[in-house]
Amino acid sequence: MTKVIVLGGGVAGLSAAQELVERGFEVHVYEKRPTRFGGKARSMPDLATGLPGEHGFRFFPGFYRHLPDSMSRIPFGTNSTVVDNLVATTQIEMTQTNGAPIMTPTKVKMDIEDLLQSLEDFINSGLTIQETIAFAMKMYQIVTSCPERRLAEYEKIAWWHFIGADAPDASPAYKKILGEGMTRSLVAMQAQIASTRTVGDILVQLLFDSVTVGIETDRVLNGPTNDVWLTPWVEYLTAKGVQLHLDAEIDFLQMNGRNLDCAVLCDATQVRGDYFIAAMPVEVLTQLLTSEIKAASPTLAEIANLRTSWMNGIQFYLKTDVPLDHGHCIYLDSEWALTSISQHQFWPNTDLSKFDNGQVNGILSVDISDWKTPATWTTADNQSVTKAAEDCTAEEVKDGAWAQIKAHVNRLGKTVLADENLVAWHLDPDIRFPRSLPINDRDAEPLLVNVIDSWQYRPEARIEIPNLFLASDYVRTYTDLATELITSRIVTSRPAMHIRQSSKPWLFLENWFNPILHLDMQNMILYLLVIDWLSRFLFFWNSNVNPTKNTHVQRKNHCNRQGNHPCRGRQRGNQYAAILWTNVRGEP
Repeated sequence: MTKVIVLGGGVAGLSAAQELVERGFEVHVYEKRPTRFGGKARSMPDLATGLPGEHGFRFFPGFYRHLPDSMSRIPFGTNSTVVDNLVATTQIEMTQTNGAPIMTPTKVKMDIEDLLQSLEDFINSGLTIQETIAFAMKMYQIVTSCPERRLAEYEKIAWWHFIGADAPDASPAYKKILGEGMTRSLVAMQAQIASTRTVGDILVQLLFDSVTVGIETDRVLNGPTNDVWLTPWVEYLTAKGVQLHLDAEIDFLQMNGRNLDCAVLCDATQVRGDYFIAAMPVEVLTQLLTSEIKAASPTLAEIANLRTSWMNGIQFYLKTDVPLDHGHCIYLDSEWALTSISQHQFWPNTDLSKFDNGQVNGILSVDISDWKTPATWTTADNQSVTKAAEDCTAEEVKDGAWAQIKAHVNRLGKTVLADENLVAWHLDPDIRFPRSLPINDRDAEPLLVNVIDSWQYRPEARIEIPNLFLASDYVRTYTDLATELITSRIVTSRPAMHIRQSSKPWLFLENWFNPILHLDMQNMILYLLVIDWLSRFLFFWNSNVNPTKNTHVQRKNHCNRQGNHPCRGRQRGNQYAAILWTNVRGEP
């Protein structure tokens, strides 16, 4: 039987092991951690309370195909599989310290009220009509561009520049919401350095998912990651015959001519097989590349040019659960680029009362994506602190993140999150202390970020060394989401993940109109009216007619959801049509 050695027990390594053992290979997986498989995806119990902690909250977009397929073959319970533990979110909230929050559905619903409510939120956010349309046209440009153009041109352009956020007349709202806000939700991406190809491809897929019947745009797990995914996965692989080895860190890789001869562990054990799969993060594999390996595989040597960034999680355990929204929340004005999810509403079978003397009833799981920008907050003893997250103690990281979140949700005299409601907290243990450590040693697991023109440094899964293959997030795939949750297409004997890429614009319209088939006649007419209004905007925008910039002010005079004009349905739609039509024509 052909023996395959998988070096790394994260999601990529376990995925490769599953695909191979199901095809009859003898598979051995070597993981450096002493107690747990799963890599960045693993849960880790809080040492003080036993409460579930995470490296960061999970995110399973609808365009993932390989991972849900693998999950569908992992048994869970009596009559289900792990994929049944994915549940859909319904909202994304973008909240600000100064300005109305923006609530958008993850699926484009056919209820005209929902469409108009989202439109109202964007208008009240400070975005002008022309900016919104300009952004829509940029998205349309990406949709109608062929893959060759995306790679040759858009890969070399920063998203910030492509959408015009660096233009002198770009409003602060445009930069914050459509520049930084859109990329902040895409796993540690920074609009100023992320490539347009990467951001555009992901946003287009999310857009298509949002209007396609039968596909959920955003899914999360219905329990702690270990409980509902990783533990059943390890049990399944063990039952299938995979040999799983913990506490097995690789010391160096030894070549024999053109082939990889063996992997030598830190205890001097030599691990040999017919084939090897390197399923380690880029920063780990880079340290193992000897001059002999680089000479044998010049493409693999290029991974040293790839970049990583910090993105780590902190969980706030609450006495009273506070579900901020039914999905992910983006804190647009947070210096540390915070995003969160109110976790317990998606964990119906997780009894938090059995932890920490039953004090905890809610979990706010937060990702910190910017560890270099200073933030200012006031401590409990009324001292002002200004620090970047990477320079903070663990307690200061907690205080700074909690203060920034409160500044976004405790507004207009209403307290949503109170200090008295915070029972405990858990910071990802990959963040190491003391801060006197070298900067590269302070985060044990940084995240790959795809910056401008970095595609050229990323290898295919099959490289020049005949018996060595790659499975990790830096391997070339169509979707460059910086996450370990995309498995290697060649290692798993699967085709490339070309999801909905096309240079044919009518495919976009097909996805947009597809949901109409599921409407009743009244909502169909209202839905078509909305599309008619949008088409009029596009016509006048292309005719170089500049709408006035006080749309949101005029809009508030006609229908304010906090005022005395609760117009609904068709009446509200007619008011929107009149107001927006007047502004597009430029009439007073």
